[in-house]
Parts: sequence; structure tokens; C-alpha cells
Amino acid sequence: MINVFNSLLVMILALNLLALGSRSILSVIRIIAIQGILLGILPLILHEGLSIPQVVASLTAISMKGVVIPMVMIHAMKNIRIKREVEPIIGFVPSSILGAVITGSAFLLSNQITVSTGGYENMIIPAAITTILVGFIQLITRYKAISQVVGYLVLENGIYIFSLLLIEAIPLIVEMGMLLDLFVSIFIISIITNHINNAFSSLDTRRLTTLKE
Repeated sequence: MINVFNSLLVMILALNLLALGSRSILSVIRIIAIQGILLGILPLILHEGLSIPQVVASLTAISMKGVVIPMVMIHAMKNIRIKREVEPIIGFVPSSILGAVITGSAFLLSNQITVSTGGYENMIIPAAITTILVGFIQLITRYKAISQVVGYLVLENGIYIFSLLLIEAIPLIVEMGMLLDLFVSIFIISIITNHINNAFSSLDTRRLTTLKE
């Protein structure tokens, strides 16, 4: 099972690089949706003895991260009528290269961290660190507000991976509460971006710096 678990994390890391290198916002949202489905599967592998509540929690995570939240974002994107990110602060190819460097560095740094989770920590820690930093890159270097929402979602995915280290200690109600908070946050942010677009006819965050009291 460790091999299957590690293979899923490798796929998640590959999706991080694809998200950084993609100019199409719709493609990025779909990439994050696939990543969300993979993340929802991970707890099913980690749990030694699956119970009905645990299965329900994982299925909820899959549906929220892989279906519901991406659908909300795609709907918001269609309402504001944008398809591509403008040239970001760091170009798409350099962003992918930076993501690859971060991935390698995370694996090197994780060797200095000692955590015992039955061998799973060898991939959990670097995957979590990498995904969080990729989320920061997406959040900081993109100009479109909807792209920054994607960055926030990727960052949260990294935190979710970190939480797998405490999977036996986190109550089910806490897991469900975190998923609900994430959904509400994305829903509200999507509404806000729609109102920003209606008010200013643009989602380029650079224009917001020109606003004065």
C-alpha cells in the first residue's frame, strides 16, 4: 500500500508543475480537480481499518475538492468571461522550473525531519511542503483574481497533505468542518470576484492598486 500511496503523491506533485505551466485558467481548475480527487483517496490508503464514517469523510473530500469546488470556480470563470491568465510576474516556464527546484529542495530538506508514520512520511512531508509553496507561487505571481483563488486552493491542498501525518489524531468532525470551511471560502471568494468584475470590468489585481479613498 505504501507504493500505491507514494505513486499518488508523485502524481499530485506532477499536477503541481502542470498547474504552474498552464496558461489556461480552465485547464488549471481541471488539474486542481484531479488533484483533489487524489487527495481524497489518500486517507483510504492510510487508514488501517476503514469504518463507514471514514469512508464517508473521504468520499466527501473527493466530491468537494474534485467536483463541487471546481464547478463553483468554473461557473464563476464563465460569468466573468476570462479564459487565460495574462503574463504573470514569473513566466509560466520559469514557474514550472521553480516548482521543480522547490520539489527537489523539499525532498532534500525532508531527510532532516524525523517523523514516524509507518514509512509514509518519506513522501508526505516533501509533497506537503512543495504543494504549499506552489500554492504561494500561484497566489503571488498571478494577476487574475480567479487564478489567485486557485493558488489559495493549492495551498490548502498542501495543508491537507500535512494533516495526513495526524490522521489518527484528528476527529472526523474536524475533518468535515475543514472541508465545509474550504467550500464556504471558495464560494464567497467566487462571488466577490464576480462583483469585482461587474464593478471594475476587470479582474486584473494590478488595477485595484489604483483605487483611492
